[in-house]
Amino acid sequence: MAEWLIEDGIGEERALLVENGHAIAARLQWPGELTAGAILEGVLTSRRKGSPRGQARFENGEEALVDRLPRDAAEGSQMRFEIMRGAVGEAKRRKLAHARPTDAPLCPAPTLAERLGGKLVRRFPDDLWEEVLDECLSGTVDFPGGSLHFSPTPAMVLVDVDGQLPPRELALAAVEPLARAIMRWSLGGVIGVDFPTLQAKEDRKPIDSALGVALADWDHERTAMNGFGFVQLVARMEGPSLLHRTHFQRSAAAARLLLRRAEDVGDPGVILLTAHPAVLAALREEWLEELARRTGRQVRTQADPALALAAGFAQAVSA
Repeated sequence: MAEWLIEDGIGEERALLVENGHAIAARLQWPGELTAGAILEGVLTSRRKGSPRGQARFENGEEALVDRLPRDAAEGSQMRFEIMRGAVGEAKRRKLAHARPTDAPLCPAPTLAERLGGKLVRRFPDDLWEEVLDECLSGTVDFPGGSLHFSPTPAMVLVDVDGQLPPRELALAAVEPLARAIMRWSLGGVIGVDFPTLQAKEDRKPIDSALGVALADWDHERTAMNGFGFVQLVARMEGPSLLHRTHFQRSAAAARLLLRRAEDVGDPGVILLTAHPAVLAALREEWLEELARRTGRQVRTQADPALALAAGFAQAVSA
């Protein structure tokens, strides 16, 4: 039976849906950001005359696009908003969070434990978290006879299906790995999948049927495969997926991963964090203080520009 397991990490909350020792879904939340479900006070900073849309700024400094504004809402007004979607990073910009006015009581965003239920654990079993993150960092999922290559773009996440199998067999073989990646990486929004070209309808129908079965538990809409092998999937998106985090907030994600590794250091001594300078720059002082509190030890850092961003490590050294 599948069960949500939740880690209360430093600088992030992590959740895995685990079944028979395998991670079948994942969630990631970074406290301090505008997160779906939060009801917060903000200032309406801009609005075109007569438009129901505008932009607001919140106490943490983040801004959000807002819609459904009442007619009398003026620039500079203090208002209450519900966050509908968190900000999503892209290569050259950052899509702002989305919000709507509300009269509901102020409240923070629900934690992953509150959203999902499940069980709080100190550590996920069998290092499943790093397994999921390694896939996200590469953006590639291999399967017998082929591979999936994920590319987040401003319009959608594009998935290229590649391999040596005949086109129909390759497309069928890609369906299950695609469905697993969507769940494990918490993908949403628009996803475009470029399967091999299958011009005959009788070849495309089995792919559509297989997608229907594999994605039955995922709330979405999709197009039928066209003659060029393209399928479009659309699902609700409440914030950045793990894929977006690891591609467009790579240093910040690597910094949190480094802290997670540091919590596992068992040998006595000072904890030394060795990482790329960009990763160390992403570490906040309060996170290092929390690491020291949790481990009961002093913490030092050491830069190594030769390390890849995700290759930082923690070890115990003498004082």
